[in-house]
Amino acid sequence: MDILEVKNLTKKFGNFTALDNISFSLQEGEILGFLGQNGAGKTTTIQMLLGVLKPTSGSISYFGKDIMLHREEILENVNFSSTYTNLMWWLSVRENLHYLSYLYEIPDRKQRFNKIVELFRLHDILNLEIEQLSAGQLTRVNLAKAFLNFPKILLLDEPTASLDPEVAAYIRSFLLEERKKFGVSIIITSHNMAEIEEICDRVIVIQSGKIIANDTPHHLAKSIHLSHIELLVSSNEEPLIELLENKKLSYKKQRKLFTIEVPTLHIATFLQDVSKKGIIYDELGIKKPTLEDFFLSTIGG
Repeated sequence: MDILEVKNLTKKFGNFTALDNISFSLQEGEILGFLGQNGAGKTTTIQMLLGVLKPTSGSISYFGKDIMLHREEILENVNFSSTYTNLMWWLSVRENLHYLSYLYEIPDRKQRFNKIVELFRLHDILNLEIEQLSAGQLTRVNLAKAFLNFPKILLLDEPTASLDPEVAAYIRSFLLEERKKFGVSIIITSHNMAEIEEICDRVIVIQSGKIIANDTPHHLAKSIHLSHIELLVSSNEEPLIELLENKKLSYKKQRKLFTIEVPTLHIATFLQDVSKKGIIYDELGIKKPTLEDFFLSTIGG
């Protein structure tokens, strides 16, 4: 079931078109990745999803209701977090979360506050002012703020930026658990391709205000037909170089390590040819295409 539907959304600033007639939907319990270079239109899209910016044309509907007509009602069930959003820097973490909670109708405010503190490990920083926090701590507080109102839909902009690997892994696990337990739907932007590949059911790639891809991470990665084989050659290199040149395969050589581009479907045949040539190698690695490979090949990174 689609709980968010975007139809023919366009946003112009004077003669500049930031978003050009894009359409997409978000299903209940789905985690949707939103990828694009800086300036591609991701932030403009999120601002319109929040009703902060008014579309030039097109529509945005949550739960079957137009956000321009029912914004206050809709935002009771939606929340947003961004690494780049400023909280009230002169107030403490405790005060920020307390006052922000009153933006929403929360049945048991105190109980919810205590649960959020526990989930996001905020006990040690509750009495610190926002301006005293590190980048990682600020990211955690912003995420905590986004869960105050038991949201049905979350819009997350770089949710693990500045977090150390252990905390970032915990946040990813937490998001997946929230989706599993409560059917929370999430739109997430990130420059961490491995993160998007790990947690997202589907990925939209936007470039110059247009959607250029909309599919699962697996299918997008699979559309790249070249894999990389790494061979650490232990003896004579000439037979391998001769084989690569005869097959017209692109490769890079660093001392005795060869990194070779091979069509994914031909990996087995290539390794058989290596064996027939009597080429001796100490190590073999096969790197199949990833979402990052797709993104770079599509965007031209």
